[in-house]
Amino acid sequence: SEKPEIQCVFFGLFLSLYLVTVLGIILAIISDSHLHTPIYFFLSNLSYSDICFTSTTIPKMLLNIHVQSKVISYAGFGLLDNLLLTVMAHDRFVAICHPLHYTVIMNLRFCAQLLHLTWPISVLGALPESLTMLSLSFCAVTEILQYLCELPEVLKLACSDTFINNIVLYIVTGTTGFSPLTGILFSYSQIVSCVLRISAGGKYSVFSTCASHLSVVSLFCGTCLGVCLSSTWTHASQTWVFASVLYTVITPVMNPVIYSLRSRAMKRAFRKPDCSVSSTGNASGKS
Repeated sequence: SEKPEIQCVFFGLFLSLYLVTVLGIILAIISDSHLHTPIYFFLSNLSYSDICFTSTTIPKMLLNIHVQSKVISYAGFGLLDNLLLTVMAHDRFVAICHPLHYTVIMNLRFCAQLLHLTWPISVLGALPESLTMLSLSFCAVTEILQYLCELPEVLKLACSDTFINNIVLYIVTGTTGFSPLTGILFSYSQIVSCVLRISAGGKYSVFSTCASHLSVVSLFCGTCLGVCLSSTWTHASQTWVFASVLYTVITPVMNPVIYSLRSRAMKRAFRKPDCSVSSTGNASGKS
């Protein structure tokens, strides 16, 4: 908005959301040893990823609102969330379809190996897009209807040939966007197949276990992929700016909120750091 009074409201709102994202669920997970299970181990890394992601956009946005400047850079990355959500889907698949072998399969060493794969892949996936941007020259008008540099929008401003950049963009989007989504869908197809063979009471328990993760996946992947794909073929609009706010500002805040609301163990950790839960399986398999 161009109106100063509305900008003040946005400044306070986004600053509050950013502080919640930074301070969020990691403090609760660190404070309670009963939450040191694979799903919360991945969730804490997802929260840390969100902190890194929002720190490339929100502080700069707040500064621009405060000093009335509209200059932004096209540095930053946000590929890690997709990979972590895929790993968390695999965790839910093992917990539901192979509950007796859960602690053996999802051991600390295996979880650490999965994280050691996701972080380098996310960085390497962001490099080709950023490096190919350096070779472009831009026209006199370098203005986009966004508060962060969505690469498709930036490519439309280039005066030089962007054929290679578009090819790289499609490859990276397909690899780091659709491939993790395919992995998530595969995990849940196996879960559905398993659910069809259990009783009605067990189905409710499985739904409760998966609801948090499905909510986060739908919120993040739906808005993120929608903005990326639409900005590739159409010009930016105020609607897609709002959608960008959803996955860059709202989703990082909602991730810990959704999980804490659905988890009895998380509620206890927030109320009393030294509380206990009935069993490890209760925190991991039925959270």
